[in-house]
Amino acid sequence: MNSLKLIVFVFLSLTVNAQELYFPGQDWEERKPESLGFSNEKIKEAIQFAIGNENSVDRNLKNAIISAFGYEPGFEIKGPTKPRKGPNGLIIKDGYIIGKWGDVSRVDMTFSVTKSYLSTVAGLAYQKGLFNLNEKINTYINDGKFSSDHNKEITWHHLLNQSSQWKGNLFGTFDWADRPTRNLSIEELKTQEIAKPGKAYKYNDVRVNLLSFSLLKILEEPLPEILKREIMDPIGASSSWRWYGYEKSKLNLNGSVVSSVSGGGHFGGGLFINSLDHARFGLLFLNKGKWKNKLLLSPNWIELVQVPSKNNESYGYMWWLNKGERKWESLPENIYYGAGFGGNYVVVIPDYNLVIVARWIDSSKIGDFVKKIVDSQL
Repeated sequence: MNSLKLIVFVFLSLTVNAQELYFPGQDWEERKPESLGFSNEKIKEAIQFAIGNENSVDRNLKNAIISAFGYEPGFEIKGPTKPRKGPNGLIIKDGYIIGKWGDVSRVDMTFSVTKSYLSTVAGLAYQKGLFNLNEKINTYINDGKFSSDHNKEITWHHLLNQSSQWKGNLFGTFDWADRPTRNLSIEELKTQEIAKPGKAYKYNDVRVNLLSFSLLKILEEPLPEILKREIMDPIGASSSWRWYGYEKSKLNLNGSVVSSVSGGGHFGGGLFINSLDHARFGLLFLNKGKWKNKLLLSPNWIELVQVPSKNNESYGYMWWLNKGERKWESLPENIYYGAGFGGNYVVVIPDYNLVIVARWIDSSKIGDFVKKIVDSQL
């Protein structure tokens, strides 16, 4: 390659790499997949795959929750629930919609995808300097929740990657009653040995709700209001989403009664949202926290959420990573995603400038579905 051709090649490469994403306004532009380098037919096939592999959870989600978690000691539905309908979702390439199916405007429960939004509020607090990740939480909150010899060792880092091993009762549920080992008596569950903070991973909504409660205490403002003002309104999200806690999670904050919101729908509650708003949220992360020309969330935080936990290579700060035991084979390791009960997903694929939102897909098929989309590239 002569010098002139080399210069042209480098220039074109830099131009392509520097290409800005499209960011939707009130309306969202749709384009044919082929106009952005993907096969029209293969994208259609991928969408049919998602529709044909609907999750088997009962469409009456209250029944589905009880069926999945009703074995837990003292289990109860504490927050609102809502019946679902059929699968829906979106495929976003370079910011444009290149595929969609179902009712993407319908507001539904999204279960543990809520955790990725909760992590984002933590990121907002972090970038304001309100906490340091490796500081012990008992230096911030002294209401007794972090005062025992065991709990006083817990840091923000531990709560964010679900390695806190916190012991206690929050809003009427003990930590040991959340996804407990089956076939153990209540007395055995109460007295079982657990690891020290930071030494083991355990997916536990009571402890996630404790993170939400702790953020509420230091931010001194309802988390949904912060999310709305600093993230959802700037990215043009609709006004239809809601973030719920429980009747038992209300508390007095500076003279006002507010709800400490939940990090999922395990006991009801959590984020109720449509797929279009999910897609905007994913697009913000794809662009490393920047929406158009405004930086909303620190790129440093977006890097931090993707750091594998010491105790679970597949998990970061309340985002799942394409690594370790949950790796989707033949797909880039830098994929990360929010995931929730019933087949709810917001998937960010940096290498292909893709965001995928899938609702009510068979959870065992999500990796295959994502691969079908990636393999649709021409």
